[in-house]
Amino acid sequence: MKVSQSKTFLAIDRILPILGENIKLARLRRKFSMQQVSQRANISRSTLIRIEKGDSGVSIGKYLQVLIVLKLENDILLVAKDDVLGRKLQDIGLKTKKRAPKRVE
Repeated sequence: MKVSQSKTFLAIDRILPILGENIKLARLRRKFSMQQVSQRANISRSTLIRIEKGDSGVSIGKYLQVLIVLKLENDILLVAKDDVLGRKLQDIGLKTKKRAPKRVE
């Protein structure tokens, strides 16, 4: 059981810093200061710093508040939108009939 938990945490430790960096770059492209974004998102500056570092202790709601300020809130809707693995698993589970149904006349 510990192996799967450590894999999960490794994925979090790998993904969240990338997300934080992407948020930081989006803020800088818009030439927003940390103070501007934190005030508009109604969060503290230290929380924004944690978000931009990819801290897993920050709630997803706080991440979303920052994305809204940056006008990137619709990007969150792309998560799991095209679930390729889920569709493949669903297709595997579909039962197909071996024979065509008989015609009723």
